Amino acid sequence: MTQKRAVLDQINIVVGDMAAAVAFYEMLGVDVPRTLPEWEPHHRSVDAGSELDIDLDTASFGAQWNAGWPAGKSGVVLGFRVGSREDVDALYRELTDAGHAAQQEPYDAFWGARYAIVEDPSGNAVGLMSPVNEGRRTRPPDPPKR
Repeated sequence: MTQKRAVLDQINIVVGDMAAAVAFYEMLGVDVPRTLPEWEPHHRSVDAGSELDIDLDTASFGAQWNAGWPAGKSGVVLGFRVGSREDVDALYRELTDAGHAAQQEPYDAFWGARYAIVEDPSGNAVGLMSPVNEGRRTRPPDPPKR
């Protein structure tokens, strides 16, 4: 069993229509800052004013960071931070060995973290992420084709 406690620190909302999602959250009073024009239709980070990161991603972009994301599906990925890159692998193995389905095996993500995704008993996506290591960042993928 892993020794590191996982901490909820991110929510990815995979949306079917980015413009409609941004408009909805802005109507709630949420600040959704603009980003690079080529990314605006695919990924937006919400200014939540807390330690919890909230991102809006299209299903086509979600499939780039989660190989197991169902094509065209919207939904939520709850992200849990663990203490180290090794903890991602250990907790992933522990959960999948206990029978929980895998969506994305551990890999070195372009943003510099070790990352994996498993499903909870109800089929909800749960991400496991190490702290970001700036030295491990790589070029992000190209934005998905529309």
